[in-house]
Amino acid sequence: MLRCIDIVKDYHIDKGTRRILDRVSFQIERGEKLGILGRNGAGKSTLIKIIGGVELATSGRIEMDMSVSWPLAFGGAFQGSLSGLDNLRFICRIYNLDYKKTRKYVDDFSELGKQLLDPVKTYSSGMRARLAFALSVVIEFDCYLIDEVIMVGDARFYQRCREELFVKRADRALIIVSHDMNFIKEICDRSAIIHDRKLIECNNVQEGIDLYYSL
Repeated sequence: MLRCIDIVKDYHIDKGTRRILDRVSFQIERGEKLGILGRNGAGKSTLIKIIGGVELATSGRIEMDMSVSWPLAFGGAFQGSLSGLDNLRFICRIYNLDYKKTRKYVDDFSELGKQLLDPVKTYSSGMRARLAFALSVVIEFDCYLIDEVIMVGDARFYQRCREELFVKRADRALIIVSHDMNFIKEICDRSAIIHDRKLIECNNVQEGIDLYYSL
């Protein structure tokens, strides 16, 4: 189970603070697939980053008894002056992974070739996403955080991403942010909407989609 309790997120601006999320609460059980909908700027990706530990909430707390990934394809945690392989070595040490086995998988999946020897700061956003996604799925989490930013690259890479996440890991919990309603209907069990800084839980996916279009 993963439970968000009264999550508040404020950003400092020139004239004070701007509240993005206001006492957001929900929970997701093992194996559930939750789609989070909302307009651009509603706070969907911010919530995903808070759950994944990329950003800190202003207040509130998160309780969990299962392992949760960072937001898939998020490359902000890379050390830019280090090569892709050096970043890989660091992650292997943190998660106690076999470096040779992990490198083989990441090299094959990301298809970055010799560019893994280059500093990550020289990578395009697509290259960063490929490396981050490969590192995300090589570690087995109970719950994966998915922003639609993962839908990058050519059709072949996109299909491999879908195979890894939605077929091989069909038993895992997923929290998905996307504007693609067909994708949400295909993958998710239920939905929620972030609107006016609040999270509204819906009984099923279609109810959430209907509410999204009515707001």
